[in-house]
Amino acid sequence: MIPRDRLPYSAIVDRPPLRLPGGAKVAVWTIVNLEVWDISRPMARQVLPPPMGQTRLPDVVNWSWHEYGMRVGVWRFFRLFERHRIRPTLAINARVCDDYERVAAEARDRGWEFMGHVWEQMPIHIVEDQAGMIQRSLDRLEAFTGSRPLGWLGPGLTQTEETPDLLRAAGIRYIGDWLHDDEPTEITTRHGPLVTLPYTAELNDIPAQILQQHESPYWTRRCLDTLACYLAEGAERPKIMAIAIHPYISGVPHRIRYLEEVYDRLAETPGVIHLTGAELYHWYLSQKGGAAGV
Repeated sequence: MIPRDRLPYSAIVDRPPLRLPGGAKVAVWTIVNLEVWDISRPMARQVLPPPMGQTRLPDVVNWSWHEYGMRVGVWRFFRLFERHRIRPTLAINARVCDDYERVAAEARDRGWEFMGHVWEQMPIHIVEDQAGMIQRSLDRLEAFTGSRPLGWLGPGLTQTEETPDLLRAAGIRYIGDWLHDDEPTEITTRHGPLVTLPYTAELNDIPAQILQQHESPYWTRRCLDTLACYLAEGAERPKIMAIAIHPYISGVPHRIRYLEEVYDRLAETPGVIHLTGAELYHWYLSQKGGAAGV
């Protein structure tokens, strides 16, 4: 099915407004991305392009750029979220549980939610056995954490026409790959409905910091401008604000202070709450009266 077959058009103003717990205006969904970049393949992205455009493998410089995040940057995240008593959702390659067990165990022991994010970082279009990869990923995360993930985020938000069907068949109940709304919606799959949680792609640190190459303070401004809009609208219609970050990007010394500024402002702003993806999913079901089959 193409997207329109799964998702009928719906104007946000035509729906009954949802109500967040405690009368909150904005629910912040923090997503920390942990990935494995296999040195035998081209890197997921580059901080330094190859000299004269001649890509060579192994790409040590860009592999080690990512490696910094797992060795150093992620520990700045742990300190930040401990200070604010926030439990993020972890979009995690299942192979992280093997290659970076120390990091995965820290997140697990702190009560972070684990969300499926393929086996290892690559576009889902080039995975030969997509159903097998999804099953393998969810099995590994369940074995590591003791519970099966409810949510899924594709690498680079990639998916094929059959991905939602395969995810729903494997037990996934919500995804973050669709960017079409400020509220949860439901898409049709061959195995029942699948909830889409709002994913604010332009608050992901990759587009702003790496692709668009804005200076570090700009990302903070973008987040706070979004917050201001949502707070103004949230009295009548609460909104969900997703913030997606990577330890090799936002966890580096020249950017971490700007991430801290965002969460310091969130902490001092009335009407803001922090929810995991699973909490948002269950909240949505409660708002819909516990819709059967979702």
